[in-house]
Amino acid sequence: MDDPGIKKQNWDVKETELFLEILKELDMKKCLDGRKVRNNKLFKVAHRRMVAAGYHRSVDQLKFRWKLLKSAYYKGKRETPSTAPTKIQGWWRYEKTMVAIMESRHPLVGTGGGGGVNSDRNDEATEDSDGDASMLPWPQPCADHTAQNLDLIIKMDPDMDSQLKMGFIGAGNMAYGIAKGILSGNVLPLNVKVSAPSSRNFARFQELGIAVTHSNVEVVCSSDIIFVAVKPHLVPPVLNEISQHVTDRHIVVSVAAGVTLATLEELLPENAVAIRLMPNLPCLVQEGALLFARGTHAKPEDGALLRSLLHRCGLVEEGPEAWIDIHTGLSGSGVAFVYLFAEALAEGAVKMGMPSALAHSIASQTVLGAGRLLRDSGKHPAQLRSEVCTPGGTTIYGLHALEQGGVRAAAMSAVEAATERARELGRKSSGCKK
Repeated sequence: MDDPGIKKQNWDVKETELFLEILKELDMKKCLDGRKVRNNKLFKVAHRRMVAAGYHRSVDQLKFRWKLLKSAYYKGKRETPSTAPTKIQGWWRYEKTMVAIMESRHPLVGTGGGGGVNSDRNDEATEDSDGDASMLPWPQPCADHTAQNLDLIIKMDPDMDSQLKMGFIGAGNMAYGIAKGILSGNVLPLNVKVSAPSSRNFARFQELGIAVTHSNVEVVCSSDIIFVAVKPHLVPPVLNEISQHVTDRHIVVSVAAGVTLATLEELLPENAVAIRLMPNLPCLVQEGALLFARGTHAKPEDGALLRSLLHRCGLVEEGPEAWIDIHTGLSGSGVAFVYLFAEALAEGAVKMGMPSALAHSIASQTVLGAGRLLRDSGKHPAQLRSEVCTPGGTTIYGLHALEQGGVRAAAMSAVEAATERARELGRKSSGCKK
């Protein structure tokens, strides 16, 4: 019997369309008959892509959804369209794509706009919808079945993640937060190794089952993906040390603030794959905000692989390198700005007579709740702020005091100052030579 929790799920129209598009694309690239999408491995890959697009369904939920869609397809085949009952409300939106999947005997190449889920529609209605769901675009399939596209599917496969070997040079908070997120996915602790000159931070990695060493070269030689998680001024000597051991199989990911891709590529061997990543401290609790930029020789599938590995650390986005320093000011340093504001909230409550411990507990919950509502509602901060205010009420008086104190301008200036400092560090690092 199916788990009731699996059955009780509300699917947005766009979510179902994306799900079918993913199944169709996987079917196409694997050159399999449509009925074989029951294959468990394909569902795992589909699950990873759905998560990357912002839809957090379990593999079992995806299987159950496919079961309903397939049932509706067979009922439509047996009965006339006017009498065919189906459990899928708005079945007509998905019927053409289901036919394309189920009745394909060859790779679905060059389908163009005909009959796929991307055909022109003006549907805003949702099926048992919880509300509008956002959908990130997924790269369109190439008609020539290049090895590069097949590589992308392989690298997005969770089973492949478990076989990857990862190394961290540096054992600080960023390395620890990323390692925790990666291990909560499909990567095994025995496939991860950490190096640092001091043993001070090794214990917490060892508690996760991760091997530790003082040799950076040992980490490089035993890894496929290398996270360089050291202070910016230490990046040149570290890369000079390991450069001769970096090969074509490696992906080097730097999390050092301000160190540019140009600097990384200058310090690494020719054609080395480099990616610049900026995480933030909440990666420690898998609520981070991470932005990465690919270097000259990093392919789209390298970015897809990194995203698939890091998605449990929090929000993971890719962008141009020019955004990395801005992200450093906004989110890397921004968490400290939020902590300062939370501290000030609590101190205000203490001033008015509340016990300190209780004030700090309530302040932290207030920041957490406000952040989750802002993220999950999709509303602009100004709209949520206005929803709290009532004419002549307490909130508008408090906001007036904040505006008099220049809190808005101060926050903007803080992001600007942190961004400029990141750029300054980048300019300094660009002068480093092998």
